[in-house]
Amino acid sequence: MAESTPAFKPSLGLVDATMVVAGSMIGSGIFIVSSDITRHVGSSGWLIMVWLITGFMTITAAVSYGELSGMYPKAGGQYVYLKEAFNPLAGFLYGWSFFAVIQTATIAAVAVAFSRFTAYLVPELGEGNIIFKLGSLNVSAAQLLGIALIIFLTYTNTKGVKGGKIIQTTFTTVKLLSLFGLIVLGFLLAKHSFWDENWQTGLNAMQLEKQDGAFVKGGQWSPISGTVLIGAIAAAMVGSIFSSDSWNNVTFIAGEIKNPKKNIGLSLFLGTLIVTVIYVTANLMYLHVLPLQEIAFPEGERVAVAVSNSIFGSNGSIVIAVMIMISTFGCNNGLILAGARVYYTMANDGLFFKKTGTLNKHAVPEYALWLQCIVASIMCLSGSYGDLLDMISFVVVLFYALTIVGIAVLRKKRPDIERPYKAFGYPVLPAIYVIMALTFCVFLIMMKPVYAGAGLGIVLVGIPLYYIAVSRKKAAA
Repeated sequence: MAESTPAFKPSLGLVDATMVVAGSMIGSGIFIVSSDITRHVGSSGWLIMVWLITGFMTITAAVSYGELSGMYPKAGGQYVYLKEAFNPLAGFLYGWSFFAVIQTATIAAVAVAFSRFTAYLVPELGEGNIIFKLGSLNVSAAQLLGIALIIFLTYTNTKGVKGGKIIQTTFTTVKLLSLFGLIVLGFLLAKHSFWDENWQTGLNAMQLEKQDGAFVKGGQWSPISGTVLIGAIAAAMVGSIFSSDSWNNVTFIAGEIKNPKKNIGLSLFLGTLIVTVIYVTANLMYLHVLPLQEIAFPEGERVAVAVSNSIFGSNGSIVIAVMIMISTFGCNNGLILAGARVYYTMANDGLFFKKTGTLNKHAVPEYALWLQCIVASIMCLSGSYGDLLDMISFVVVLFYALTIVGIAVLRKKRPDIERPYKAFGYPVLPAIYVIMALTFCVFLIMMKPVYAGAGLGIVLVGIPLYYIAVSRKKAAA
């Protein structure tokens, strides 16, 4: 009797799917990026507004994706939506960008953050401990630890989705509870409240002077408005968008979710709402515990450490280090679990390496997982945290906007398909999202042209690669 071909097994319920959404979103960003946001916009009001704008965009996009996930409840998610709405080239450009920068660079950035905070507990594992050199490249203990984390989580996920599910649900639950606890304790135990002092800045946007492209600690603050303010907000949102990204990972594993037409859309809404509420309240707590200048320039660029030290004294840095280790560990598990499903679907369309389109005996795309692992590990050796943020944020928002435009295209192109959910507030909210997203992309290119431009360049490289893949597919037919 012939062996049956392995297929995805629907084994993830609504809670599991929501944990994938929330767990993939919450990494290290919320503990770090508020400092950079404050340096760009210079007021309490605009610090909170940046997070609210990002939250609005994220939830709007997520509920819009609910319509698409109900129409196409299959592995591959956003890649499938773009292919169906526009053409195979649009889907391929997303899949290629996803492989080349979006998912792999995010995995690398989160792994590097895990290493940085592990060094609080074990200093020998820090970035300052250079283990060996590769030409002009110094390879540190932190980079090697980040790579080890990626390899371990990849191996775990090759053994089946259930193991990944247990890690995801456990670590996401722990980090949600610990973040909630930190917020509550911040409001209750702060030695001195800076709330009134900080809110005197209101929505009076200010920008700090720069020297050689870097903000000057203790430098002069200048009022900003108009297009300068829009540009400052776009630059500030790099961090908040990165911190709120990867919510769409649940769409990639649709083949392994029970009742995907209902549960994917609902998990997108619940997960993004939970995380947005936590992010905004965390920043309100920061404004209660620290003066604005210290939020902008905390010790070691880590605002959560400064907050925790204020609450818990000398043990504060250890508390935050453990929280971030838990957070980034769970975050990377969700990213690694979900990402390989995109390459699997592309391969089955004849547009990616053939081996990545197969499942192992545990019904997971093992070759795709290991290929993703190799690229993400290489990314750990090159580029800084900030560089990766700029590249990822531009590309990912560009594709989110294009995918949401795809909702309108599919309503005309495929009105016959069942839609268990319809995009909330359509067409007004999706249109607002697209306008905000494109504005962000334009101003980010203006403010940070090198890495945003590099991200766009990676997308465009996909055009000749697509035609090479198509010609090989035809030759093999």
